[in-house]
Amino acid sequence: MPQILSDINDGVGTITLNYAAKCNALSEQLVNAIAATLNDFKDAGVRVAILRAQPGAKVWSAGHDVAELPIGGLDPLGWQDPLRILIREVENFAAPVIALIEGSVWGGACELVFACDMLVATPEATFAATPAKLGVPYNATGLLTFLNAAPPHIAKELLFTSRPMTAARLERHGIINHVVPAGEISEFTHDMAQTIAQNSPLAIGVMKEQLRILAAAHALSPADFERIQGLRRAVYNSRDYAEGINAFKEKRLPVYLGK
Repeated sequence: MPQILSDINDGVGTITLNYAAKCNALSEQLVNAIAATLNDFKDAGVRVAILRAQPGAKVWSAGHDVAELPIGGLDPLGWQDPLRILIREVENFAAPVIALIEGSVWGGACELVFACDMLVATPEATFAATPAKLGVPYNATGLLTFLNAAPPHIAKELLFTSRPMTAARLERHGIINHVVPAGEISEFTHDMAQTIAQNSPLAIGVMKEQLRILAAAHALSPADFERIQGLRRAVYNSRDYAEGINAFKEKRLPVYLGK
């Protein structure tokens, strides 16, 4: 069974996550399939892309496939990590990407939906960023995605507590564009996509790229970059990092010692 499904209708391309066996975890295979489909959408002249799970899904995505994370000594979120590749594909796609969200969004999937250009969710949708629960040191570009989407105090609560936040709360903070009942969300999102598709694709594509560049325009000295990498390296070389990954795989609570 394919891990994603796709279709194009009136200039709107839809990618449906279809990896129910692993709760749509963002595995390398799944990421490659999405990237290839976005490339096909570009060739087909798609003007808006929608990224969604199957209608009625209880889990939109379980986030990064933890089974693919290294145990220790290697950067778990390096440049060629599947999650990093997928975020870049979404950000660099020349047309708007709308995340249509039903069900819960876990871990790295929170960054994925925040990297999309617009978010539409059902009232039941929840969002839980879980790197701290797993002991994973998030990278700078990933944290910037959170800071560009959410006020700093909300981003910190998401990242530090790992507790789910409701769609209604994120809508109040301007992180989600619309909260729409499940029975109406597909039609609502497609109507929004059709409205965008009727506008100038050249103007929209240029504005999206300008906004991406401006959002990432944060001065960072070489010394600060090296410090960030050194701080992250201390975490993924730690006993706690290995404990977090092993605990997840063994389906038990981790015991963190801070070292």
